[in-house]
Amino acid sequence: MAGHSKWANIKHRKGAQDKKRAKQFTRAIKEITVAVKEGGGDDPETNSTLRNAISNAKGVNMPKDTIERAIKKASGADADTYEMVTFEGYGPHGIAIYVECTTDNTNRTVASIRSIFSKNGGSLGTNGSLEFLFDRKGVFILDQDHVELNSEDLELELIDGGALDLEKEEDLITVYTEFTDFGKMASKLETLHIEPKNAEVQRIPLNTTELPLEEAMQILNLIDKFEEDDDVQNVYHTLKITDELISEIENK
Repeated sequence: MAGHSKWANIKHRKGAQDKKRAKQFTRAIKEITVAVKEGGGDDPETNSTLRNAISNAKGVNMPKDTIERAIKKASGADADTYEMVTFEGYGPHGIAIYVECTTDNTNRTVASIRSIFSKNGGSLGTNGSLEFLFDRKGVFILDQDHVELNSEDLELELIDGGALDLEKEEDLITVYTEFTDFGKMASKLETLHIEPKNAEVQRIPLNTTELPLEEAMQILNLIDKFEEDDDVQNVYHTLKITDELISEIENK
């Protein structure tokens, strides 16, 4: 998982600052809606899924009143109904891509994802064909400035909460858990009064492929096209994120 946190944290910082803010808000509102409808109601005290969704919304600087409106709308009779759908395929140069979507119109989403693959040198595969290339992990991003414990005590507490690995990058700490320990870690952080900037289950590639810079940027441009689609929640891939590639991204 080395290097994964640096890439995720760059995206996290950049995504909260640039034109993608509106998409971040759309994604957060969908997450809140699904959490209310499927996670057990509109009270974050009793609905841990909603509690995580609210935390993620705060992580992209969504205003409190916008969060409250989203919860209220999601709990109403006229709330939007979303379905979770996934897509698997290959981009150029043999890079595997896994796309998670939340949609109110599956036909529209299928057509859109297939079009993005085909127009950018990729191909859409069948569900389950690439899932084995990724491992589902709980991923928590913590703001170092909001953690009062010293490094050693924090690490011991996180290990007790199910942490498999910790990666520190500047002011952020990324904590990985087994998929089955996601709830355990969420509860541990709550006990420690640490609110994560982001908490979600991610698909971490088991192996990655390094490409020349130009080809790697081609893959990242394809990923950007997926992420610009309103139905797309997350995109995972097997491209190795090198220091050279990170430098190119930061200088864009």
